[in-house]
Amino acid sequence: MRRMHVASAMIGAFALLTLAGCTTDPGVSAPNDAGSEESAAPVEEVEWFDQALFDKQYAERSVTPEGPEGQPYLQYINAEMVDTSQYKAEGAKKGCFSNASISNPWRQTGWITMNEQLKALQASGAISEMETRDAQDSDDTQIADIDYFINEGNCDFFVISPNSTAAMTPAVERACDTAKPVIVFDRGVQTDCPVTFIHPIGGFAWGIDTSEFLVENLKKGDKVVALRIAPGVDVLEHRWAAAEGIFEEAGIEATDYFTGADPAEIKKIISDELAKGDVAGVWMDAGDGAVAAIEAFEDAGADYPVMTGEDEMSFLRKWKETGLTGLAPVYSNFQWRTPLLAAAKIFAGEEVPKEWVLPQNPIQAEEVDQYLAANEGMPDGHYAKFGGEDLAGFPTIWQERQIP
Repeated sequence: MRRMHVASAMIGAFALLTLAGCTTDPGVSAPNDAGSEESAAPVEEVEWFDQALFDKQYAERSVTPEGPEGQPYLQYINAEMVDTSQYKAEGAKKGCFSNASISNPWRQTGWITMNEQLKALQASGAISEMETRDAQDSDDTQIADIDYFINEGNCDFFVISPNSTAAMTPAVERACDTAKPVIVFDRGVQTDCPVTFIHPIGGFAWGIDTSEFLVENLKKGDKVVALRIAPGVDVLEHRWAAAEGIFEEAGIEATDYFTGADPAEIKKIISDELAKGDVAGVWMDAGDGAVAAIEAFEDAGADYPVMTGEDEMSFLRKWKETGLTGLAPVYSNFQWRTPLLAAAKIFAGEEVPKEWVLPQNPIQAEEVDQYLAANEGMPDGHYAKFGGEDLAGFPTIWQERQIP
C-alpha cells in the first residue's frame, strides 16, 4: 500500500493525526499514557499525537539513566520502584514467554540475545527453562497462546511481548489474575497489572531525534521524503507525528509514503521524487530499506541526501561507505535481555521499576567507526546496539544468525 501525505501542522498547535489501527507503542501501558506489524484487532480511531507523552519523552532524552554503568539493559529513567517481596522464592523458576513474532531482523536479533541471556540465568540457577510460543504476528494466536500458558498452570512467571495493545489487554489481565509475576516488554497494554513494563523511551523520542537532526542540516524550503513502513502501528505513528510537526514548524517540505519496507517500492518512490526535483533529505520510521533508498540516489546520479536510518548494520555500512550526513536512531534492541533479568530480580525480592524506561540514544557520525568495529562480521540484519557483547555466545551466535 502507498499513501502520500504532506505535513500540515505546527508543533505548537498540532492538529491530531488520525488513522485506523490498534496501538502498540510503549507509551500506552495505561489508558492515559521498537520493528512492528499491523493488528488484526477491531479497527478504532486513534489520535496519534499526544502532547503530554511528547513532552515526557522529549524530557527523558536528556535524563542520565540510573543503574549499572556499561549495562544499559539494566538502566532506567525516572523510575518508580515497586516492592516485589511477595514473589521472593528460592530455586530456579520456569518462565513462559508469549512472543508477538520473530518476523523481522530487529526481533530476530533480540530473540537470539534473549536466549543467550536465558543460558546465563540457567547457569546461575535463577531460571530453569523458558517455554515459548510464537504468535506469528497474529492477535488471535497470541491470545490463545497466553490462555494456553494459563490453563497449563506450569508457569512461575509470564513474559509477554504483545502483538497489539487493545487486543492483548484482556489476555494479559488473565495472566495477572494467576498471581504469578507478569512482565510486559517492547509494546504496551492498557492495564497496569504487570509487575513491570519494559521499553525504550518511545516513538516520540525517535521522531524528535530524527526530525531535529534533519532540520539542523537542511534549510527552510528543502524537501524531505519520509519513508514509513505501515499505518496504524502507534510506535511508528508516534515517530511520524513528532517529526511531521517539527518539519512544518521549520518550513521543511515533508512528503510521506508507506512502503511496506519493500526495497523495490522504496527505490521507485525515491526515483519518482528525484524526477520531480531535488530531494535534500530522507526520513525513515525504521531502517528497513535504507540501503535501497541510498541506491536510488546513486542510480539517478543525484547528491546523497541528509538521512536518518537505524542502527541496523546494513545502514551503518552504507553510511560509512558513502560519507553521507546521517544519523542512526535506535529502538534499543538490548531490551530483550531485560525481562529475564527482571524475573531474576523479582524472585530475589528486589525492587524493579514499575515502568522500566530504558535509554534510547542514536548513533552519531563520530560513533559509526566504533560500532562498525564492535560488530565486525555481523550480518546486515544485525542491530549494532544489541547489547549482548558480554554473553557467552558472542560473537558466533549472532554472526551465524542461529535463530533458536
